Amino acid sequence: MFIGEYSHNLDEKKRVSLPKAFRKDLGKKVVMTRGLDNCLFIYSTDSWKKVAAKLNELSFAQADTRGFNRFILSGAAEVEVDSAGRILIPDHQKDFAGLKKEIVFAGVSDRVEVWNSERWTAYKSRIEKQADAMAEKLGEIGAL
Repeated sequence: MFIGEYSHNLDEKKRVSLPKAFRKDLGKKVVMTRGLDNCLFIYSTDSWKKVAAKLNELSFAQADTRGFNRFILSGAAEVEVDSAGRILIPDHQKDFAGLKKEIVFAGVSDRVEVWNSERWTAYKSRIEKQADAMAEKLGEIGAL
């Protein structure tokens, strides 16, 4: 399970060091794709296989399913983790997430999210203000 928040810098070659806390569980090859809220999702290959299998089970007859599958699957790339623990972020993903020099890695259960630092700060501030209301709604459906 991935948890925690880590700030790192993207170098001029679009490489960034994965947080040491995430490296072992992610492995030497990861799958990175466009995520929701304009961040990137990083999965271990095992976790990615589970996500892809769930997406494959959805009916392609529905436009929303086709669109979401295209969004997630066509935006995905297998990425090698080098001997220094760094990954290279593809241009299309860097552009999608608006990544600049300062980025944030956030552990979110089965995935790691990669955020533009400014967007993460704004998102986190907004979500922290709504945490009580979200907990209430989750409690109503028995999730908490």
